[in-house]
Amino acid sequence: MADARAAAAQGLSAATRRGETLTPPANLPLPPGPPPRPDARVGVERIGEFASRIDVRSPSEFAVDHVPGAINLPVLDDAERARVGTMYVQVSAFDARKLGAAIVARNIARIVETHARDQPREWTPLVYCWRGGQRSRALTHVLAEIGWRAHQLDGGYRAYRRHVVATLLTLPQRFDYRVICGLTGSGKSKLLAALAAEGAQTLDLEGLARHRGSLLGDLPDAPQPSQKAFESALNAVLGALDPALPVYVESESRKIGDLQVPETLLAAMRGASCVALHTPRPLRVALLKSEYAHFLAAPDALAARLDRLLPVHGQKTLGRWRDAGASGDFDTLIAELLDAHYDPMYTQSIVRNFPRHDAALAVAASDVSDAGFRALARDVLAAARAASPVTA
Repeated sequence: MADARAAAAQGLSAATRRGETLTPPANLPLPPGPPPRPDARVGVERIGEFASRIDVRSPSEFAVDHVPGAINLPVLDDAERARVGTMYVQVSAFDARKLGAAIVARNIARIVETHARDQPREWTPLVYCWRGGQRSRALTHVLAEIGWRAHQLDGGYRAYRRHVVATLLTLPQRFDYRVICGLTGSGKSKLLAALAAEGAQTLDLEGLARHRGSLLGDLPDAPQPSQKAFESALNAVLGALDPALPVYVESESRKIGDLQVPETLLAAMRGASCVALHTPRPLRVALLKSEYAHFLAAPDALAARLDRLLPVHGQKTLGRWRDAGASGDFDTLIAELLDAHYDPMYTQSIVRNFPRHDAALAVAASDVSDAGFRALARDVLAAARAASPVTA
């Protein structure tokens, strides 16, 4: 038996040296803890009751998506989880349990000594892992034994994720949307922000997606979230809105960058009333130069992005646009992009996808400063109140 264990351990060590780690099970084989208190497990419908939410999964799991407002206090980090999972596969479940228990115990001690030690006696944290198993149960038990009213999320992140998916099938349909339509550079995002500042309910999809929704829409130093994280954030925002009041939102296509807008939300938006924003082209060019200054400061990056339009506009046109960007003639470049690409594409999309656009409330921007858009937002809200005093 000793020889077998030694051989297995040598095999594990050799595999580790070769960089061979197998994907561990979602719920790692830790020793079973004591049964939870009868009231210690709560369902996803009660997440809102807990201001303190602790995700004990590994950092990589947390990064993909997590319950909004949760902090990551892993009882096994990525390397530790891989180590325990590899031992489980290559040695034995028993040895993996011993190793996992020792690591989890040390990490829980660190959590208690750092994050938990200054919490008041009334602290009521909600703890969760992948499926409400041993990782979250271990921390919940220790915190409860100390005297805090710790609870464990029944079903863990997996149950939460299923809840989000199911909710987004119906929740978006509860609201009366007012869709802000306007050609690229007209200031739709600025008007949306101004409406929010004036007290209106808004849904900022591009803010949640961290993308402006166009070919050049990437935000500098702000990568897009995962699809799951986008849906979690969207679900949280929608859940906080009042269905009795209108919700202002920008017109969007099916995708914002790499992220997909849920079909139920898209359908509700496309059947909604519209606000048509008209902005003179010189002001649109000025706005775009301001919003895309990071691209204008990096001609090579701009040229690489414009190359994606080669199949549509051909080498001659792309060459002219590259030259304009390289020479700093951005007014010409932006004006041509609007005339040849963005305006025709956007106009076709609006006609095809927003049938109520013909009856839209038309507003015009003559001042694209923040103060100018605040004034325009007040005009929009006043017009909405006049048209529908009850819901505006």
